[in-house]
Order: sequence, then structure tokens, then C-alpha cells
Amino acid sequence: MRLKKRMLFRLVFFLAVVSVFSLSLLAQTFDEIKNRVKIHVLENGMRLIVLSRHEAPVVSFHVYADVGSANESYGITGISHLLEHMAFKGTTTVGTNDYESEKKILKEMDALYNEIKREKVKAAPDDEKLKEMKKKFEALRVQAKGYVVNNDLIDMMRREGDRGINAYTSSDATQYIDSLPSNKLEYWMAVTSDRFLNPVFREFYKERDVVMEERRLGVETRPVGRLVEDFLATAFKAHPYHHSVVGHMSDLRNITRKDVENYFNRFYSPSNLTVGIVGDVQAEDVFKMAEIYFGRIPSGPKPETVRTEEPEQWGERRVIVEAKSQPMLLFGYHRPNFRHKDSAALEALANIMGQGRSSRLYQVLVKEKKVAVATQSFNGFPGEKFSNLIAFFAVPAQGKTSAECLALIEEEIEKVKTESVTPEELTKFKRSAIKGFLSQMKSNSSMAALLTYADVVLGDWQLLFDQVQEVRAVTAEDIKRAASTYLIKKQRTIGEIVYAK
Repeated sequence: MRLKKRMLFRLVFFLAVVSVFSLSLLAQTFDEIKNRVKIHVLENGMRLIVLSRHEAPVVSFHVYADVGSANESYGITGISHLLEHMAFKGTTTVGTNDYESEKKILKEMDALYNEIKREKVKAAPDDEKLKEMKKKFEALRVQAKGYVVNNDLIDMMRREGDRGINAYTSSDATQYIDSLPSNKLEYWMAVTSDRFLNPVFREFYKERDVVMEERRLGVETRPVGRLVEDFLATAFKAHPYHHSVVGHMSDLRNITRKDVENYFNRFYSPSNLTVGIVGDVQAEDVFKMAEIYFGRIPSGPKPETVRTEEPEQWGERRVIVEAKSQPMLLFGYHRPNFRHKDSAALEALANIMGQGRSSRLYQVLVKEKKVAVATQSFNGFPGEKFSNLIAFFAVPAQGKTSAECLALIEEEIEKVKTESVTPEELTKFKRSAIKGFLSQMKSNSSMAALLTYADVVLGDWQLLFDQVQEVRAVTAEDIKRAASTYLIKKQRTIGEIVYAK
């Protein structure tokens, strides 16, 4: 028995030493990476973050525009996402075979479209007049199409080896991504700076129709899409997280090309752009080229941040979506933004409760009680920059109900508040979180995304490297306190899909 105790003590001591050594090694690695990160701010306010990595002759680029659907106001919801689409339509020299002629047609189209809008809102619209104007508008659209070189920007980048060209819009940001051979650095500078200096929002009305179809397919014809939209509209009564990234259909129908130009001028000034560049480059070369190419973009003021804060919730809210669909349950609790000291504990809570097959909710609801076929919890919904939600989702099994799922999830939540999580659960979270973080850091593209995210959302790129320490520092007591603080019914919103008879 004594021998076993001694062996156990040695094992624990050995693991403790390994842990301390690993932590020390990780700190050294982070310090080495941090020392290779270089920052440069152009006179016009654009911020560049460069991390040199010379293992392979490639480089990734991440342009973080600090604007998402949370920055939108009523009447133009969906415009951030629409602008992302339009950013691929080219410039005064890319995407056109005769810009001067094209410009005249685009101007005519805009003027005619405004006439059509004014006629439509009259108390007694002239149907014949509308018919004639729409016919003329379509003729102009065909004429304008003759000047367009389809997919010119994308094709140009791909010909030069861009295998990562992409973009996406979220509640918090709009981001543009490229990955090229490192000898194409100046090419990327020239093309990308031109996109922000001389954009032309050609084929606007066609692309607007594409976005409207995205809304139909992603929200209006999908019960889960309807649930998410109505859930967010209920959970956030004041903050603009209450509308979806794709926007409302009536806004999409009425947004004009001029609206997009105004929005671009307001939110795409260099002071609102952060560029992450990671790969086989020298920071000094990047900064010199940036001065030449991006430095020519006129400066503008940093847009004011969102003023509205979500007020205290005064009681539980509920929303029902009727659809010919299986029932679904979605509910969430208000939590602070990701700069808050409780963020790591809330991440741990979401992970332990409902992420993966070993999570509590999967084990109880799916495997043991068989009341659900799927369940999940997620944190930072729908964004992270402002106060947001920690949320739970379940799909009841055949013959079971959302109410049964909710009751069991509530039981598990109460257990965390009273009994706390186990050491094994906490260790599993920490290992998976740190492993995931380090895996992301291996990729040039992911690292560029992490650096820009940390700089804008957390407030400083260097805080990126503190996240591992924050994860390691989380205790079972922290998770218990976070659950007791935030997972209370008063600040909960419940959404359900019920079958429409």
C-alpha cells in the first residue's frame, strides 16, 4: 500500500513538473512569436499587423473592416453583407471594359430607380408609368451589363495563385481574406488598395436580388432560420444584435446603390480597417509598400461605435415559431462582452455543458434519457464585441417535447450551480481549448484572423497570447459563480418551433 502511494506521489509530482515545463515552454514560444510581430499605422489611420514566418513561400492576408450588422440602422439592415458582395465587383479599372461609358449608364439607372421608388409610394401610383419606367430600367441594366467583365477580380487573384480568396460578414465585422505566394505581396497591395480607393458597385441591382434570394433560402423557407431571427429579435429589444446579418426583406428591396456608397464612405475609411499579414514576408518591406499603395487612400474619422446598450431584462421572454417542422428549442441568457473577466469561465461552461458527445447535455438528453436527437450549447451569440448570449439548443426525439428537453437542461444547469463541475471535465475543457487555439496559430490565415480579432475586439493584439493563461486559470468555482450569475430565468429568452397544424 505504501509502495502504491509512493508511486502515485511520484506520478503526480512528475505530471506537475511536466505541466510547469510545458507552460514555461509555451510562454517562451509565445514570447518568440510576439517578438516577431510588427505594427505600423499609416498616416490615414490604417493599422497593419505583420508576423514573419519563413517556413514556406506563402503569405496570408486578412483585412478586418470594423463594421457588421450591429452597425446598421433601420431601413438599411443587411447592407454590411450586401457591401461585402459588392466589394468583389471591381473598380474603375477592374471588372469593366469601358468605365467612362459604364459610369454614365449606372448614373442613369440610379436616377430612374429613384423615380420608380417615388412613384411606388404615392397614394395612387400610376401603373402604366411604372410599367414603362421598369421596362426602361431593364433596358439600361442590359446595356450596363455589356461593359462588365464578369468575375474579373476573382479570376485575376486566382491566376496569381490565390487559393484562399474569400470574405464573410458577421454581426461584428466584415472580413476579406487572401492567400498568395509571397512574391505576390506587391500585387496584393496594388489590387487590394485599389478595391478600397476606387470601388465601383456595378451590377448592384442584380447582386441585391442574389442577397434577397439568400434570405429566402436561409431564413424564410427554413424553420430554424425563422427561429433564430425571431429569437434574436426577442432577446435584444434595444441593441442592434436583434436583427440578422442578412437583413429584412423590405430593407433589401429598397436599399439603393447610393446607400451602399454612403455606407462604404462611412465605415471603410482607413481608420476603420485593420490588416493582418502572416507569412514569408519582411515587415519593413510590407510597411514601405503599404505607404505607397494604402497610404494614398484619403483618411477619414473613425466611425462612432454603437451607442445603444442592451438594458436590463425584466423577466423571461418567449417566442413561438409555427412551421411544418420537427420541434426545436433555443434559449439563451445575457452575458457581458468578451473583454469581461468572466469570459473564460463562460467558455468553459458552454463547453462542459453542451459541446461534443462527452458533454453533459449529450450524455443525459441523447444517450441516457433519449429525449433529444441533438443538443448543443454555444457562447458569444450572435457576436462577441458587445454584450451577448450564452445559448442552448435541442431537437426533441420523436414523441418527446421541447418542454421535456428544457426541464432536463435546467436540471443540469442547477447541478453546475450547486455541485460544480468535475476536475475531469475542467481538464478536458482546458486541453481541448488550448489545443484548438494552438492549432489555429499554426495556420497563417488563421493567425492573421486571430491577430486582427484580438486587436479590434479585445483591444490589443498582444492580448491574444493571454488567452491560454486565462483558460488555464479557470477554476470549478469560477464556472459555478458564472453559472449562478448569468444563467438565471429573469434574463433568459426561450424560442421554440412548434408544428403548425
